[in-house]
Amino acid sequence: MEAQERACFLERGRLSPAQLHTVNVARGDRPTPARLEEVDALLIGGAGKYSATDSYPWTEALHTLVRHAVEQRVPTLGSCWGHQVIARALGGRVVHDPGRSELGCGWVRRTKAGTHDPLLGRFPPRFRANMGHHDRVVELPPCATELAHNDQPHQAFRLDEAPVYGTQFHSELDARRERERILVYREYYRDALPDEETVQHVLDSLADTTEVDNLLYDFLATYAVPPAPPMKASALHAPSRPPSAAAQQRAAPSS
Repeated sequence: MEAQERACFLERGRLSPAQLHTVNVARGDRPTPARLEEVDALLIGGAGKYSATDSYPWTEALHTLVRHAVEQRVPTLGSCWGHQVIARALGGRVVHDPGRSELGCGWVRRTKAGTHDPLLGRFPPRFRANMGHHDRVVELPPCATELAHNDQPHQAFRLDEAPVYGTQFHSELDARRERERILVYREYYRDALPDEETVQHVLDSLADTTEVDNLLYDFLATYAVPPAPPMKASALHAPSRPPSAAAQQRAAPSS
């Protein structure tokens, strides 16, 4: 599932494999704040085997990484489990609530604040997203704003003073990828998937195309890619001509 999660982020972010460095805390990788100095953005996915409400040997180190990313204003996006981790690390509250699990494709409404958000402002007022969770955020961290909800609050949020987002829905999964995920983690969703008929209904509900398809790419393009430096006016109007021999000599690499 680690390879599958990595593939999902590569696909949705339109990244080459060399652009995405993976850290698996459950495997024993250490998420040290120093690693943030080497990256342009932090993406936090997750897995159905672990609950964001529980504490594991690596939980505090991961929470410290999130807090450091906020302090350093590193663009950060958490999807599903990552959304819950960010909320808990920054003082929000996450609960384990299998009775209100969301599986399949569901509808989400943008809030008034979401209308003016650089990312969610591009969405229609009501949009669809693929989901799969049995933990949920019931209280946002201080200085965070809700961007989307349905009958459950906090389907998406952003910190007010840093480029940090969380989405309860899966911004990295299309229908094919979530089908793979649900079938692997079916045992962990036993309450929500008690029989084959229910499983098939959930799988059939997944949407190949939703309004959140470009969210991960838009996040990276908006916050992680530095803007191109402005061109000087003289460069805009300079005639196109080959460089002089002297200029060519100056530009030659030294040995």
